[in-house]
Amino acid sequence: MEEDASKPETPLGVASAEAGAERQSEERELADDTPEKTDSPIQDTQEPGKGTPDSAGSMEATQKGDLPEQAPQASVSPDPPQTSKEKHEAKARLAVREAQTPKEKPPSPSPKEKGRKTPERATGPTASREEAHNPGIKGEKEQGGQTGLEKGQERKQKQEAGLVAPSHQSPRSPERARSPKEPPSSLADSPTSRDAQGNPQMNQEVSLVPRPPDALISSQETSFQTTQEESKPSKRQISFSLSPAEEEKSIVSTAVPGMMFEDESRPLADHPLSLSWVFGYDNKLPVFNLLDEDRRVILYVAGHTAVIHDIFRNKQYLLQGHSSCVSCICLSEDKRWIVTADRSPESLIIIWDGYSAVPVHTIFDSHPGGGVSAIAISHDSLFVATVGAEEVQKTRIWDWTSGETTPSCSVDLLPEYGFQHYIAFSSKDHNELVSNSETQVIFYMRDCDVLHYFAPVLTEKTFDRSVGLFSQSLFHFSTAQAITGTMEGKMALWGPIPPPSRDPALSVKPYNMKVIKLVHLQREGISVLAITDGNFVTCDIKGRVKFYDGNLQLVHWYSHLKVGPIRSISFSGHPPCPVDVTKFPMSCTLSGAPFILRNFILSTSNSLVVHIKPEGLKISKCLEEPKDVVHAIACHPNKPLMAKGSFCGLLKVWHYKLDKYLVSRIFKGDSIQALCYNHDGSLLAVGFASGTIRLLDSISLENDHPEPMKFSKGSITIIAFSHKSQYFATADEKLSVNVYKQFMKDGQKVWDLLAALHSHCRPIRSLLFGVQLDSDEPRLLSLGEDKLLVEYDLEKTTRYNLAVHQRLRIEQGAIPKCLTWHPPLTTEHFLLTASDEYKMKMYNVTTKMCRKTVLGPTYGSPLEKILVLPLEEGRDPQKRYLAYITTDKVGLQVLPVDGNPHKSCTVICHPTGASNLACSYDGCHLFTAGSHDFTVMKWDVNLSALEAVVFLGGKDLIPFYNLLEGGREGLFFKELEDYFYYAQLIHQGINTMEPRKVSTHIPLEQIPSVMRAMGFFPTEDQIENMLNEVKFSEYLETGKQVTSINLGDFIKLYINHRPAFGLSRNEIQRAFHILGYEDENGEATINRDELLLLLQNTGEHFTETELTECLTTLLGVNPEGGRSEVGTYDPTGADLFIEEDIPEEITATHFTMHLLGLPMPEPTLGESETPNSSNLS
Repeated sequence: MEEDASKPETPLGVASAEAGAERQSEERELADDTPEKTDSPIQDTQEPGKGTPDSAGSMEATQKGDLPEQAPQASVSPDPPQTSKEKHEAKARLAVREAQTPKEKPPSPSPKEKGRKTPERATGPTASREEAHNPGIKGEKEQGGQTGLEKGQERKQKQEAGLVAPSHQSPRSPERARSPKEPPSSLADSPTSRDAQGNPQMNQEVSLVPRPPDALISSQETSFQTTQEESKPSKRQISFSLSPAEEEKSIVSTAVPGMMFEDESRPLADHPLSLSWVFGYDNKLPVFNLLDEDRRVILYVAGHTAVIHDIFRNKQYLLQGHSSCVSCICLSEDKRWIVTADRSPESLIIIWDGYSAVPVHTIFDSHPGGGVSAIAISHDSLFVATVGAEEVQKTRIWDWTSGETTPSCSVDLLPEYGFQHYIAFSSKDHNELVSNSETQVIFYMRDCDVLHYFAPVLTEKTFDRSVGLFSQSLFHFSTAQAITGTMEGKMALWGPIPPPSRDPALSVKPYNMKVIKLVHLQREGISVLAITDGNFVTCDIKGRVKFYDGNLQLVHWYSHLKVGPIRSISFSGHPPCPVDVTKFPMSCTLSGAPFILRNFILSTSNSLVVHIKPEGLKISKCLEEPKDVVHAIACHPNKPLMAKGSFCGLLKVWHYKLDKYLVSRIFKGDSIQALCYNHDGSLLAVGFASGTIRLLDSISLENDHPEPMKFSKGSITIIAFSHKSQYFATADEKLSVNVYKQFMKDGQKVWDLLAALHSHCRPIRSLLFGVQLDSDEPRLLSLGEDKLLVEYDLEKTTRYNLAVHQRLRIEQGAIPKCLTWHPPLTTEHFLLTASDEYKMKMYNVTTKMCRKTVLGPTYGSPLEKILVLPLEEGRDPQKRYLAYITTDKVGLQVLPVDGNPHKSCTVICHPTGASNLACSYDGCHLFTAGSHDFTVMKWDVNLSALEAVVFLGGKDLIPFYNLLEGGREGLFFKELEDYFYYAQLIHQGINTMEPRKVSTHIPLEQIPSVMRAMGFFPTEDQIENMLNEVKFSEYLETGKQVTSINLGDFIKLYINHRPAFGLSRNEIQRAFHILGYEDENGEATINRDELLLLLQNTGEHFTETELTECLTTLLGVNPEGGRSEVGTYDPTGADLFIEEDIPEEITATHFTMHLLGLPMPEPTLGESETPNSSNLS
């Protein structure tokens, strides 16, 4: 491959005076950045034993071995022939160069430019397509010579004959091509809708197709007008011939920077929950500078959302489309295109228009084996490169502007190369890439649909020196070399080394890239590499920023920023326009000229983002967020304030109506685990991982209590105040409940420990204060994973003796997750709980009887926390709502709960886990904290939209019919009807001769039999709950107990009480593993006699007669139906039959398939799947 013809390489320190004006013109034409001043290009190779000193220290010894004295010089060819594909790529690069280069006076034409003539452009759609694929054909034909295509064919024939070396580097073409800053004309025909908030709808995807097929070309009426001279590096003007309707439809084609913030009024979204603000960001990913100068707009990632944040206007625009956390993000060179990717099973990649925030292209299943670990976009924005996170990593290139959703080329990487975590394109050729892991650098070359790669070796043995772990790699901006930074402050320099045969065909990069030298730049590890205006930029773990020219000569540095370890640097898209040159820093070169530098932002691993203006060195904070996870959040009871606490000890208070930070306090050396305001909002209680409690003034965050209280041996997990703040209680990881009260001490009221109790044997899930029904005295309850609900007697509690009023086991097999007071919608008052079996139960607050069991929200994981929304002023008190979080979602539920799935809605909030939930005092906002993404998210509540969802779901039994297999007209429903009426026959007597009384009801004692006939086998405890639920359903209204149930109520009862997702083979396998042992085949097994004893003596035990009857009936000895149908049972010979027919060792499979007779395929739980009607699937 030929090297860049416009950039002849010279030895280090030797000025290339012979190039003169010609080289200056060629550099202007081919530069990817704004013109910069460099001393001399860096030397490709170095003779053994020689080094070149620089300001950072002397060069390290070069690699051992015989190296040529100088890399081969590339010949300068002003107008080499091109293939059609190279012409198209050259046009795109030219367009980007012109769009990014500031207007200036054109330089004097070189001798080679004087003879050139800019070809005239053809007009019309067909001509536009012809020129897009064959630039230069028309102009060359008019001159009577060969066309570019004919020249390319002739050159190809010479290459095959070995007369000409193949050229992979396409020279810049003067033809006009679409700039990535400007959307293609096809966007004018692509309508993009927005929701009521102005957010783009993901299902209205805009496809970017700069090379459309003939059918699309014929319908386009876009014409380009080019009046710019070939050598002038200024931006070309483009006009789109669009109809008014097309202009109104196309958002992308008319977008300008920052336009998404122009709409001042953003109406409430049509969704019950909509994300409106994000507090915090992911400090492991880079932060980008989108707009500078008059508007300071930055781009960062928060969980599964990319955030465009206008700092000056205090506005956020949220790019939502990922269902998993964004794993990597990149930005095009012109700041127009944003690319995000995740590590979900879908391994989604989304390309966004950064001006309008519209998703223009989506790629699914990009890396199905593990998602995307690194991503980059080419300098011309035409290609996106990704590295997967699979076990065997894949590097792929995507031609996204063609509308394709499959990679144009891909290659598998060997596992011994390490986990590749960084990738970058060359700034001169989008066919060249480089990636690196901590131990291996890999160079790539794209050749049409084939991606070649080469992994050169660089170890400590290469130079007999320590290298360090690799951080990032970049190509040189003016030579054919590349650099890699290491965490020991060294810079590895790579270059193409020709083989001994001197065959030009074998010197093509990257097949002969080899480490040339190892430069020790500094002691601190280099964490970030960047290029700006012809300079290399390094950032390190000490917060220093250094600038080097192309020869790695130090030009300038910032060493006193004090920002911490730097994770990313991003420069302004606008070239510097100095008002006063003297305010810029002086370069440390011999000339001592002012170092004119763009504004830039730095992000650190301490979650600090700062903006730096070199002119006068003005440093301002953009973001300062917790650097560790946030678990503790709380909302003020009567003001729009939200407090959040982090594991790093940072406590911040926000005004969530204005989205402004108010006050903060740092507690060094301790982690904040819990927060709670008292009833009037005057105090803020803070619980720490050390077991310490601090009471702070809620406004100033100053200590309200003189000394911190430490009476817990474990980390504080929950804090709760009583309704008048007479008490507050805490729960900790050591399973203790501590109650605090105010005592008189030295004439003042001070908080101190009243009593404590180790009341649970498993983690405490909820701690709840309430009010007695017959008085205004507080009551306290706790709920643990040990399935115990404990109520404490505060009136009888004395100092250091916490009295217990009642201790009740509320679950038999399920694990309770959360507890809250049900709002008083009826004359009966309830406690509401949720369990890990997707059930919600209502208990009478006095008797603790389970009064109702309903199917809860089934969105992939059980409810983790619930709270009732405060009643907003002016709303109907009979319309109340419940907010909840699951493992990764936040949702709303209409009260009272009845099992209707349409009364609930949910949305993904924190894909890596939601840790806490809080609600504003007016019920208009919800706040969720992530367990691992360092963020808190604010959600706007739209109850009208939720009510609309309930209405569209149907009334009465319609939502419940849909939960049955086949619905109202299915076979399952007809079978249920048959069993329902058969139960009437059994109740009236099978053999009776009396006239039958057909009814719509069955007696309550028939409910268990019909449930079992439908495949649901309830325990005795579940049967009791079902009968009590029906029996007392009308007791408060009528004073009488219900003795029968109709078909509609039975369907609701069946759906709410049956297992949410049916029986699972895993549950039986787990029980056998716990109770039994593994046989020689590794299968869980229980001895027959031991199993019979367990059934009689453990849990809800059988009597010997009942067990014998059940087993013989299952084995087919007794008449089907047993005593419940025929009324009699004869146990004669049952013992002998059981011993003969049941093996001595029973496996889980035999027990399930042969004894119970249940075919049990594993159920699949979808993201929002509701339970199937059959419990066997």
